[in-house]
Amino acid sequence: RIGVILGSGLGSFVQNIEVESTLPYEQIPHFFAPTVEGHHGRLILGTVSGVPVAALQGRIHYYEGHSMATVVYPTRALAMLGIETLIITNSAGGLDPGMQPGDFMIIDDHINLMGDNPLKGPNISQFGPRFPDMTEAYDRKLNEKMAAVLEKNEVRTWRGVYCGVSGPTYETPAEVRYLQMVGGKAVGMSTVPEAIAANHLGLRVCALSCITNKAAGISSGKLSHNEVTETAKAVEQKFSSFL
Repeated sequence: RIGVILGSGLGSFVQNIEVESTLPYEQIPHFFAPTVEGHHGRLILGTVSGVPVAALQGRIHYYEGHSMATVVYPTRALAMLGIETLIITNSAGGLDPGMQPGDFMIIDDHINLMGDNPLKGPNISQFGPRFPDMTEAYDRKLNEKMAAVLEKNEVRTWRGVYCGVSGPTYETPAEVRYLQMVGGKAVGMSTVPEAIAANHLGLRVCALSCITNKAAGISSGKLSHNEVTETAKAVEQKFSSFL
């Protein structure tokens, strides 16, 4: 009933699943093993508090050289397994100077700056319409529920617009200023393709960013993926209990 995509360093949530089956991506046709640290690359099927869950422990990214269709293939596979709701998670850079590593951000909307779209090409009509509506790409009721749970768990939480960029370079300070000007609150290299594909499929979608670092020009030092995975690891207990 519920699909979960676990982002960089956030894969430990699977310890909360009563696992019925574990499938490495290499054993699933048309899936690819992630090449990025912090992404295990396994499909976990089981239950959480009696609710049937399918979790993608790690994802592949557009910047790894895959087509957009390949990036969203696992999302579509979850839909074919019968999920009604998709929870997307990621690690992201904070664009608000007040953000601190370890904060969370509920995604209210996104801006697709990846230069591509997973629905490009012939429409797969059995999945959804040629021109899907994206007015409420992230379900408002689910977002309110997320906000209530995070507040109850006393987690520092923001809400805002996620900017999806292709990567794999981190943004320049000039690009960060641009993203702030267009209304972005966090920036990352995932989530947008999966959210588009899930909306096309008619799924309810919500998404949560773990703010792992301040974006370039806001932070005092240089950025590294180690910082991303270390911060995600530091908050994994909060993250898992929230989920």
